[in-house]
Amino acid sequence: MPEKRDYYDILGVSKGATDEQLKIAFRKKALEYHPDRNKSKDAEAKFKEINEAYQILSDSEKRAKYDQFGHAGVTGAAGSAGFEGFGGFGDIFDAFFGGSQSSSNRKASYRGADLEYPITLEFEEAVFGGEKGITIEKLIRCDTCKPINCSNCSGTGQIKRAQRTMFGQFTQVVNCQKCSGTGDSFDSGCQKCKGSGRYQDTKNIFVTIPQGIDDGMQIRLQGEGEPGLGGGQDGDLYVVVKVQEHNIFVRSGNNIEISIELNVPTLVLGGVIKIPTIQGEESLTIAPGTQSGQIFRLRGKGIVDVREQNKRGDELIKVSVKIPKKLTREQREIYQKLQTISEDDTKKSVSDWVSRIKDRFS
Repeated sequence: MPEKRDYYDILGVSKGATDEQLKIAFRKKALEYHPDRNKSKDAEAKFKEINEAYQILSDSEKRAKYDQFGHAGVTGAAGSAGFEGFGGFGDIFDAFFGGSQSSSNRKASYRGADLEYPITLEFEEAVFGGEKGITIEKLIRCDTCKPINCSNCSGTGQIKRAQRTMFGQFTQVVNCQKCSGTGDSFDSGCQKCKGSGRYQDTKNIFVTIPQGIDDGMQIRLQGEGEPGLGGGQDGDLYVVVKVQEHNIFVRSGNNIEISIELNVPTLVLGGVIKIPTIQGEESLTIAPGTQSGQIFRLRGKGIVDVREQNKRGDELIKVSVKIPKKLTREQREIYQKLQTISEDDTKKSVSDWVSRIKDRFS
């Protein structure tokens, strides 16, 4: 393996060279051996060597290690190819001279803008899904006129500009301002687009509502945004969902929650009651002695998971006691009798408890 040359010798500077002197030397050498200007066989290798030397010496920390230990102190610091931080010869040339001598002649393309559209669904529509039509206003690709080559750049999408520097004249390639680099132009006399290739109009779209969609979720309609330019991809339409509240059901994830009031006899004695669900009425058994605030669960009677359609939530029923505000004479007599019995039971319980305490300490 050939011995590596001294970095200072490569750039043609002394070891005491300032940062500005290093930069000037690098520019001079890079210009001399840039592969776009120098067609000799060893130009590329020398250009890499020049770049590697400048990367090391322009970094104060790397330079100090090199001055102390030579190449051994900075092995691998400049990268195997010597172009760390640059995309290639053109990028290096651009960084120091403000433009490249050559061009890839690639036209510019622009992706169309994404759009958002709010949609309001009833509770049942969100639960069961379906299809809903919307009308949006958006830019639409003109179908009347076809693109032709831009008169300013002849369809290349690029304009070449001559630039004089201290190193001579260089040609800089920039995007054409008239066509924004796409190379396309449209008939300015078109009644639809007025020469822009796109025009504002309304479009009717049918949106598929997935079963179980929730408030705040988005439905992405690919390619239904604004059209791209220069062959660029069309944008997407994001339908933002707002779900209306239900007068009975409350959604909690994939579960449905409801609250019901039961009279005292049903809570005390138990019974079977009818419960509304999103799938129809269901029977629910109330056990004797059910307490107010207790929650019952009907499994599989909730909402289908929007991402896993084979999963479904539950319905949670919270019961509370319903206290009557008005009583008939018969009802009042019954409650009074119940109250007397309850008071007697309470007195007897207290008396028994006091007796047990006395017996323990006597």
